[in-house]
Amino acid sequence: METHRIAVPKDRLAGLQENWKTDLISGFIIFLIALPLCLGIAMASGVPPLAGIIAAVVGGILVSQISGSYVTINGPAAGLIVVILGAVESLGGGDVGYHAALAAIVVSGCILFVLGMLKAGLLGDFFPSSAVHGMLAAIGIIIMSKQLHIMLGVKPQAKEPLALLAEIPKSLQSMNPEIAVIGFVSLALLIVHSLIKNPMIKRVPAPLIVVVVAIVLGYVFDLDHFHVFTMSAHHYNIDPKKYLVLLPANVWDGITHPDFSKVGTYAFWLAVLSITLVQGLESLLSAAAVDKLDPYKRQSNLSRDMAAVGLGSAVSGMLGGLPMIAEIVRSSANVDNGARTRWSNFFHGSFMLVFVALGASLIHHIPLAALAGLLVFTGFRLASPAAFLTVYKIGKEQFVIFLSTILATLATDLLIGISVGIAVNFLINIAHGAPLRYLFAADVELRPDGEDGYVVQVKHAAVFSNYISIKRQLDKIPPKKKIVVDLSGAGLVDHSVMEHLHHYERDYTDHGGKFAIVGLEGHEPSSAHPLAARRMRTNGAVTGGATGQNDPAAKP
Repeated sequence: METHRIAVPKDRLAGLQENWKTDLISGFIIFLIALPLCLGIAMASGVPPLAGIIAAVVGGILVSQISGSYVTINGPAAGLIVVILGAVESLGGGDVGYHAALAAIVVSGCILFVLGMLKAGLLGDFFPSSAVHGMLAAIGIIIMSKQLHIMLGVKPQAKEPLALLAEIPKSLQSMNPEIAVIGFVSLALLIVHSLIKNPMIKRVPAPLIVVVVAIVLGYVFDLDHFHVFTMSAHHYNIDPKKYLVLLPANVWDGITHPDFSKVGTYAFWLAVLSITLVQGLESLLSAAAVDKLDPYKRQSNLSRDMAAVGLGSAVSGMLGGLPMIAEIVRSSANVDNGARTRWSNFFHGSFMLVFVALGASLIHHIPLAALAGLLVFTGFRLASPAAFLTVYKIGKEQFVIFLSTILATLATDLLIGISVGIAVNFLINIAHGAPLRYLFAADVELRPDGEDGYVVQVKHAAVFSNYISIKRQLDKIPPKKKIVVDLSGAGLVDHSVMEHLHHYERDYTDHGGKFAIVGLEGHEPSSAHPLAARRMRTNGAVTGGATGQNDPAAKP
């Protein structure tokens, strides 16, 4: 990855003229990475494979030109599989559910567009970090619970995540050997590629390797004329035609439109709300994360990016495609391959369009087991043991929030799961002494300190649910100043606020400012982690809701 700084282009034309070579190369590589993922995500979502391609094309060609980010790649994401599949099933299943879900995608996209235009990008800061991580881990577990069976070449009887997990041993006993070989080889290739450090090998996209090897194995096993082999009951068989990706003979025949006939039903609006929540949260989190990878230290306009993603999703849904986000893995690869401007996103979408228009017949030879292997690997990264250990190290109370969100999501759905995580965090904060009066609006004061300094003083509590009011004060301060955040008067500072302030400090100092957090000397952290929640000590005891006058670090 190039790390030297370039002059940021003043307009898109200048950006294209200056950087088209690096952006074109990166866009082509991202296309190779995105193609199998888009197909796999669409099929795992219960919709035709072309729906994933449509979302990538719209995300690349349209959203790249109106977004508020620079090197993000827009397209369908694994995190949306759960809500789209749920929408398809709850709205009738099959073709009926697919077209009704497209309508939900369009409405959700319009809502996201309006929220973005209303500068609602800061709403991403409201959700507690551990609950969001729990939601993503639950999504990873759900993806694995569904895709493992496809990877093994069997069709489970169960539908819900917990039952699907329980049925894995039975599927292992009943696997179709040839299909399972393709699935396990695909998964092994991804694991080995992730462990290799050689930069030359790393430049070859792992999904491309998987697809090429899987197509070869598909020819070896003659999947076009494959006869089902099973070791147990016939209900574990899959239709042999469904071992390979199927596209319409004429790709343009795959363009379809939404059915709005269910717009008056509860199931429809539940689907809209679920899609909007996951899409909005993932887009904001991913765009902010990509900013930290940008070697030129540019900051995205998150509200504008939300509006662009919403509009792109609405257009995609009107054409039969999936919703999209600023996808973190593809965006990271985009930066690693030297992308400099948003034109790399445009080129990635353009390559996708040209390939599907001219080379769709090649897609038919991709085995579904290989795509399932890709998604199992993606799901594992979302819910790896390392993710659990990281949250546990931050503090036991964060681990409770994390696990509560996961279990509630697996047992019910994403909306209830994230709501349970938020509720548990509220209860923990109240139990730790956060005053009810300041749960949603922090007692925060901004005052100048010398010629180029500012002090942001927070009293009573600094918690996830009132951080937006703290951030509003921080955002009033011009760049390249000296900021001191004084938490000596806050009886409770939770993990989410510590994490937000850490990110804010990094962004502010990257752009030439100075940032310091003071007043935590009198607080007891919940763990040794630097971003752990902290409660104030009073006379040797730990308490919450204090005003800080007994804290030696408090400011007069």
